[in-house]
Amino acid sequence: MNRIIAIDQSTSSTKALLFDNQCRIVARTNVDHKQYYPQTGWVEHDAEEIYQNMVKAISQLPLQEEAVYSIALTNQRETAVVWNKTTGKPISRAVVWQDTRGAELCRELRAKGYAQCVQDKSGLLIDPNFSASGVKWLLDNIDGAREQAAKGELLMGTIETWLIWKLTGGKVHATDCTNASRTMLFNIHTMQWDDELLQLFDIPRSMMPDLKPCDAIYGETTLEGLFAEPIQIAGVLGDSHGALVGQMCFKPGSGKVTYGTGSSVMVNIGEEPQAAPEGLVTSVGFSAFGKTYFGFEGNIYSTGATLKWIADQLQLVGHPAEMESLATSVDDNGGVYIVPAFSGLGAPWWQSDVKGAVFGLTFATTKAHFLRAALESIAYQIKDLVDVMARATGGRLQEICADGGPTKNQFLMQFQADMLDTPVVCTEVDDASALGAVIMNGFARGIWKSFDEVTGLRKVTKVYQPDSKRSTQNAQLYKGWRNAVGQLIKK
Repeated sequence: MNRIIAIDQSTSSTKALLFDNQCRIVARTNVDHKQYYPQTGWVEHDAEEIYQNMVKAISQLPLQEEAVYSIALTNQRETAVVWNKTTGKPISRAVVWQDTRGAELCRELRAKGYAQCVQDKSGLLIDPNFSASGVKWLLDNIDGAREQAAKGELLMGTIETWLIWKLTGGKVHATDCTNASRTMLFNIHTMQWDDELLQLFDIPRSMMPDLKPCDAIYGETTLEGLFAEPIQIAGVLGDSHGALVGQMCFKPGSGKVTYGTGSSVMVNIGEEPQAAPEGLVTSVGFSAFGKTYFGFEGNIYSTGATLKWIADQLQLVGHPAEMESLATSVDDNGGVYIVPAFSGLGAPWWQSDVKGAVFGLTFATTKAHFLRAALESIAYQIKDLVDVMARATGGRLQEICADGGPTKNQFLMQFQADMLDTPVVCTEVDDASALGAVIMNGFARGIWKSFDEVTGLRKVTKVYQPDSKRSTQNAQLYKGWRNAVGQLIKK
């Protein structure tokens, strides 16, 4: 009996999910970890706590002696840990991807003209969201860190690298190429750490982990003696990439939208890295069977958060699930547009100082019009991104796979398909990132021998086909959205 333990180590918690070899979840546990905010703009995690929470989460699963277990890993990306390889202790708390202490360094590098070089090599924009600036800050500001690094005494890694190192008792210092591609230190063309980027951020190569594909066996662990015999660690990738794999987006032109607090859009662009259109980034999508597939990615700040704001702050409904029936009680939005820039506008606009706004209110506006406009704002923001991606990849996308709570809103999903003029595929997957890690684990261990074999396990709940009869009306609606956004953004 094969059982795969998928660790989904996110920004707020560590989930352990037990899968069978048909990709079905047998059991799950969840352990939250503390968030540290020592200064304005700083966000930190205790890497030791995260490791202990992972052990705890796995120990709470209903494990059976007769089963054969292995561990797969997916993780919050960009969060950086630096530790002493002799003592095994981090030199400080981890710098989380949301942390902005590297913003000044990033501004300096952009001012000195390094933006194009960094993007050409790494596929990324110079931004504190990515790991390099946080690692440099730790080396420059923790007492003795720079000297220890020069002597080869320190190691760095994103969270999965730290967990693998701990699980293997310090025997394996490795990462996969998806997480590596989010550090600003990895060259997506050579698929290696880049000496020029390492020098730019003054990070010694001796600190860097070994590079492996997603479908590799990373090592073995007894998990602090929980297992009598060592079990394999196999299948590793970042969370957004895990969702791309979990939604079976193996073909170029297929993509996924994760509808959460915000939304992540990633599209498979094939085996050749391409320069991302303005406002987006290029990352390694995933690697398996000796091939590497790349992706364009963009992130939207407020999608599900908009619906929660309407329910919690405005109290127009008791729960976001109540919005659909009210929104569909009117024929259209009544000319109302909500631009939910509560934290500024993300990709592809990158206007951080813009505030949210509502346009088109009249005495005829009802609560139903307002709720409909809020739901429509999600689809418009996704279209902003997908259109840019589609143009860069040569045309309309084949399909978009959707996951997350808002996918249960049928009006939103149909409106999304109409807006994109692309089928929106909803699946049973609630934990797409964890499923992606499980799939890579299965590839590494020979459970599945091809993409087609595992694609057959995908269970589609509904496909929303675009309604061609509404194309003219939809074009007018989207024009209204763009006019609304245009009144807010700085030229």
